Amino acid sequence: MDPATLIGVLLAFVIVIVANILEGGTPSSMLLFPPMLLVFGVTFMVSMAGGTIADLKASMKALKRAFTAKAASAADLVPSIVSLADKARREGLLALEDELDKIDDPFLVRGVILAIDGTDPEDVRDLLEAEVHAKRLDDKRAAKFYADAGAYAPTIGIIGTVMGLVHVLENLAEPEKLGHLIAAAFLATLWGVASANLMWLPIASRLKRLSEVDIARMELAIEGIAALQAGSNPRIIAQKLTALLPSEERQQEAA
Repeated sequence: MDPATLIGVLLAFVIVIVANILEGGTPSSMLLFPPMLLVFGVTFMVSMAGGTIADLKASMKALKRAFTAKAASAADLVPSIVSLADKARREGLLALEDELDKIDDPFLVRGVILAIDGTDPEDVRDLLEAEVHAKRLDDKRAAKFYADAGAYAPTIGIIGTVMGLVHVLENLAEPEKLGHLIAAAFLATLWGVASANLMWLPIASRLKRLSEVDIARMELAIEGIAALQAGSNPRIIAQKLTALLPSEERQQEAA
């Protein structure tokens, strides 16, 4: 589990609440139900309206992943691919069947199986790249809901503020009610901007980043399988795959 998003989102809200307390406010003064219902409820609905029910289901499934998933480094695949290449060079591709149970990456396993079956290298690449393309689209769809919510929420908050100020104008004859009404009006804007920047947009960015990491891992696997089928020297394969890693992971791999 990579807790970066969970920690970041929770501490961001905590800091906002603490800052409010330090300025003389109270947490309860920020937790008015009507503006929160308007901002969160309408934001959710209009974000759903911008897609399909299938998109919504995918986004809800991705929410758990955004908070709990651990980004699997592409560097983890390099030793496995080099080991497979070494065995394939000495004993042939068919000998790799015994190694499949030791590989914990399903995408790499599928690629190796295609190689063992004698599939043409170009066809193997096309099939695996099609899977990468499909994953990219799925991940984009899952992140879209939260990116849309981050775009809508501030505007929904402004709508809530305008509605609240209308009620203020309706009660000018009763000054004792104005303070509460004005506070409630501006809380809608607060929750709109806060929810967008402290929750919706970070979740969308997290899902996009996880997608980038997963796709980079898959692309490295494709290059490794292609080199494996070509019968390349394991050392050359290791150098080639290491060159595809980000600089920090490249240094760790070298160490």
